[in-house]
Parts: sequence; structure tokens; C-alpha cells
Amino acid sequence: MKKHFIVVAIDGGAASGKSSTSRLLAERYRLMHVDTGSHYRALTFALLKQGLTAESEGIADALASVDIGTSVDGNRARITVASRVPEESDIRSAEVNAAVSLFAAIPAVRSKLLSYQRSQEQVARAHGFSGLIMEGRDIGSVVFPNADFRFFLEADPEKRAQRRAAEGLQDSIAQRDAIDRSRKTAPLVCPTGAERVDTGTIDLETVVAFIGKKLEAVK
Repeated sequence: MKKHFIVVAIDGGAASGKSSTSRLLAERYRLMHVDTGSHYRALTFALLKQGLTAESEGIADALASVDIGTSVDGNRARITVASRVPEESDIRSAEVNAAVSLFAAIPAVRSKLLSYQRSQEQVARAHGFSGLIMEGRDIGSVVFPNADFRFFLEADPEKRAQRRAAEGLQDSIAQRDAIDRSRKTAPLVCPTGAERVDTGTIDLETVVAFIGKKLEAVK
């Protein structure tokens, strides 16, 4: 793998395998793993706690009062809200699952998180990692369009729905895809020049090995 610091962008729709793939690659190559989906979930949970919906007025003002930071645990960087890491049971609740794509389509929400997400490169450097691996829906297209490596993971909706069900989650994959792809700000797209990986036809280890060879091939 490259001897200098690298940035790896992993994009894809819900349950496309982004998290599992990114976590394993982070472990194998000493990369700091950032799951941007959790960022949107954390803000969604914070706004819902304030009694707001995606249609509410005053979301920009409410966001201004939400203080976010970073906590690094092992090779995982986690967002903090008011200096605390949100509970997984809170940010992955049925209520958040149903609302997160709607909140993520709001420009003010994406604007608040964009600079924060870009700042994670400096967090990774400061902690001595070999690089940063960030997963989401607009990493290679918006957050890090000049990343050293950009991959777009995809699988058919039925396969992804099965994965969610196996995790005990009841996401509407088709609905989330439609919202993510149609939003005006940073829609879900395969970035120009990114490499597509069909995770529905090969297992996780094969996906990780395929991407790993790409990382190792460039010195």
C-alpha cells in the first residue's frame, strides 16, 4: 500500500455492504474508519428529540445549538453530540430509520456535516493512522472528490432488504434509495471515475480482498 497517508471513499445505498467492508479494510490497513451514516442518524435523533420533523421550520437554528465532535475508539472515529457518543439503540431506532433520509436531504443538515466530515482527515493524521476510510453516500462525489481511492458498492434492493432484516432492522430500501437519489443536495450517485463493486454477487471477504489489492497495488 502507499507509504504516505491515503483517503479511501466508499459509497453506496443502504445495506450495500459499506460498513462491513470499511471496518475490515480499516483493521487490515491501519485506516481510521468513519461511518457518515451515523453522523446523519445522530443529528436526526438530536432534532427529533427537540420535537422537530423534516418539514419543521427552524431546523437551521436548531442545528446551530447542536455541538458535535469526534471520539476515536481503536480505529473507529465516532461522532459526539454535546461531548457524548450517541447510543446505538437511539440512532438506529425505528423512528430514526424512518426519518434519517428525510433529514439528510435538508441542505442545512448536509452543510453542517460537510466541514465536519472533511475535518476527519486531520483527526486521522493526528492519531497516526496510515489513512482514512470514509463510507457514505456522497464521499467520492462531494466530501472527498479527490480521494486516492473511490469505490461504489451496490446490490439489488431485494438482497439489501434481506441484509437489513437479518440485522433486525426494518428499513424501506426502495424508499430510502428514491429519497437519496432524488435529493437536490448531494444525491446518491456513483461518482465519475469511481470503481463499481457488486456486493450482491460476491461475499464480504471477496469484496475486501478485491479492494485491498487495489490499495496495495499503488506504492
